[in-house]
Amino acid sequence: MTPVLIVALLTGAILFGVGLYGALSQTNLVMIMMGVELILAGALVNLVAFWRFLHPEIYAGQMFVLVVMTVMAVEMAVGMGIAIARFRAKGSVEMEEAGDLKG
Repeated sequence: MTPVLIVALLTGAILFGVGLYGALSQTNLVMIMMGVELILAGALVNLVAFWRFLHPEIYAGQMFVLVVMTVMAVEMAVGMGIAIARFRAKGSVEMEEAGDLKG
């Protein structure tokens, strides 16, 4: 394995780990969404690294990266819409107080 691949994989793993910790340890909806975005970014870095070093001539890897980036943007837009609606209705975006969202 080349040193560049190792650095890319370590960077992706660190992003994934920080995002996982952030998503599981926070109670604020915005912070949880930021953690999920970091998880997806870490997976995306690893995906690009593997694509680049294994099969750079196949463009399906690039298309999959674009799909993941689109999912990241849509997830953040929907999540922020929910957070803004929740803040306007209840004055808080804490997940411990969001029991009324069930059902």
